[in-house]
Amino acid sequence: MAESEKTCDLKTSGSGGTAKMAHDIQDLMIQSSLEKIKHKLMIMSGKGGVGKSSIAANIAVALSNRGLKVGLMDVDFHGPSIGSIMGLSGFLDVVDGNFAQPKAFSENLKVVSMASLLQDENQAIIWRGPAKIGAIRQFIADVKWDNLDYLIIDSPPGTGDEPLTVAQTIPTAKAIIVTTPQDISLADVRKSINFCKHVNMEVLGLIENMGTFICPHCGEPVDLFKKDGGKATAERMAVPFLGTIPFYQDMVRACDKGRPVMSNKSDSQFHKAFKEIMHKIIEKA
Repeated sequence: MAESEKTCDLKTSGSGGTAKMAHDIQDLMIQSSLEKIKHKLMIMSGKGGVGKSSIAANIAVALSNRGLKVGLMDVDFHGPSIGSIMGLSGFLDVVDGNFAQPKAFSENLKVVSMASLLQDENQAIIWRGPAKIGAIRQFIADVKWDNLDYLIIDSPPGTGDEPLTVAQTIPTAKAIIVTTPQDISLADVRKSINFCKHVNMEVLGLIENMGTFICPHCGEPVDLFKKDGGKATAERMAVPFLGTIPFYQDMVRACDKGRPVMSNKSDSQFHKAFKEIMHKIIEKA
């Protein structure tokens, strides 16, 4: 077993009744933490490269801008990008004895990412399933989230250990699935929708990212990744369609600077589309 796995699973180590007692205590801590959170939303994608983490970060920022208390939890252990997107670094502080204090992006938005637990940002996380399960449980039980209106959970692409653990540990969580319009992405999205149905997780809706691009020079619309594939897939799979977000050059720049696009006010087509989607998310959550 890798040393990182041993470290992650300390609280459930031991044998026999000791391990069971530790697990039961953690169950109670998880329940206590979740009772303080009104809405839990897991952001999923069928494949990588669709902008899932960027969307998760901007959803969290947009909700917090409305005066809502929001937590953003990154459980993409092998490629944690939320810390960089939010411009946060350094270790988590320990408060009240044994609880980790989330990093503050703003007064209303707190963030926890695997990146905050690593001494070296380039360190590879080589974990098997049990270690990931233990880490997600600790992210809920041992983090001082306090009272939240929303907990946004950024999960890795696909339908592996991380989304399954979230579904099992947070049975009231709802899924928001992010895709792009091209066929290869949509094929994987259908698998994510079927995963949600299998684990009895409600799909709040599907977001199509990287939609029509408006040329800054001529003003003409360009469909870089086809058009309306997300809407058609949502209709075919009988899940709500939350909307299309246009391809936006400033999205990449903003994430690289550690300030998600929705941190700034603008009348861009991106902001208009995102605000419409946020209205639907709040309405359906």
